[in-house]
Amino acid sequence: MATQIAEATAAESGTKAASAGPHTKVAYIVSRFPKLTETFILYEILAMEQELGIRVELYPLLRQRERVVNPQVRELMTRAHFEPLLSWRILSANVHYLRRRPGTYFRTLATIVRTTFGSTNFFLGAVAFFPKSVCFARDIERRGISHVHAHFANHPALAGYVVSQLTGIPYSFTARGSDIHLERRMLKEKVEAAAFAITVSDYNRNLIIAECGERVAGKVHVVYGGVDTERVSPAPRVGGKRFTMLSIGRFEEVKGHTYLIEACRLLRERGIEFQCHFIGEGPLFSQVREQIDRAHLDNQILTSSFCTHQEVIDKMRKSDLVVLATAPTAGGECEGIPNVLKEAMACGLPVVASDAGGIPELVENRVSGILVRPRDPVALADVIEELAGDPSMRRRMGEAGRQKILRDFNLAASNRRRADLYLGAYPAGPELPASIRSI
Repeated sequence: MATQIAEATAAESGTKAASAGPHTKVAYIVSRFPKLTETFILYEILAMEQELGIRVELYPLLRQRERVVNPQVRELMTRAHFEPLLSWRILSANVHYLRRRPGTYFRTLATIVRTTFGSTNFFLGAVAFFPKSVCFARDIERRGISHVHAHFANHPALAGYVVSQLTGIPYSFTARGSDIHLERRMLKEKVEAAAFAITVSDYNRNLIIAECGERVAGKVHVVYGGVDTERVSPAPRVGGKRFTMLSIGRFEEVKGHTYLIEACRLLRERGIEFQCHFIGEGPLFSQVREQIDRAHLDNQILTSSFCTHQEVIDKMRKSDLVVLATAPTAGGECEGIPNVLKEAMACGLPVVASDAGGIPELVENRVSGILVRPRDPVALADVIEELAGDPSMRRRMGEAGRQKILRDFNLAASNRRRADLYLGAYPAGPELPASIRSI
């Protein structure tokens, strides 16, 4: 069914879908693997291989140690090309390019040093990952990989840039959120050197063009991150229980937990019976717990660490509402289009979220959910109270949200769009029609 949807979407757009041969290989460079909060990358890889027949070679910059691992990760772990920061293999690869392409090697290194200098995070990361990126280049060249794609515009895209410069293999990257909102050093050079860049919202696309200039507009494509709508689907609702909300995300400033806690305090004052479950980990966890304790909301707000993707979906199916009170930070960090909202809508749940970043591209206000001003706990409490008291409204919004995901945020369609870009079905040129960009 997923393949049929992808083919129908490609046909409807009036474009020719690229065909993947049995030996088509694409390299994915990621920052960390396996990372529980990046299941969208995991499911993208699985769909690329199982639905489209594209072999994905995975190159993580770092090995992530997670207490909880999604079951589908295990097979990919055996195939992932993990490398330490330094080894004889890495030294050998660097010597190889120093001998055969010394000018390219030193020009690439000089560009990286020049464009990242002044940012401790970017500069140190660039210096640390450059030798490993060269090693990736040697391995990718040997394997006959036709395209390199980096997930995130920061260090993974830098590694993709190095690989492409040394090998001539075209590369691309996906820009999602904080990787371009907080710091954009070297972004111009990465976009100009890339065959194309993908981003997950028009909001992000406009930001990239503003930073890099109108001349790159034709190579910056919006491909909405998709949801596996067969795996993530509604379940029958069980009535007669307390109104239950779910909020999923790392405990960090941009997620806006503090405003949702205050909204919960107001709801309790108004006599609303509810329970709110926070799922996540992160640097602000202790502050979140302290705020909950000060407000005496222990009976209303539960906290737990991240669990597997399937466990998250199961919790969504037992909830009445998903809330994300995201708040853009003073440093510029802002949400793209959060996957948790897409998955909630795919489960047939209404959502309440901040009117910020790329979220309005997903949530149609008063249709599939409700948008509120960021940092406004009173407005947040008001709309939650409204939805808590109106099951029919929740049902209508949940159904509309599910249809929105099936139509515009379908994993099969978005992966076909990516595959067409990887395999060259869309040559660089004028801006693509909106009907294609919105897949």
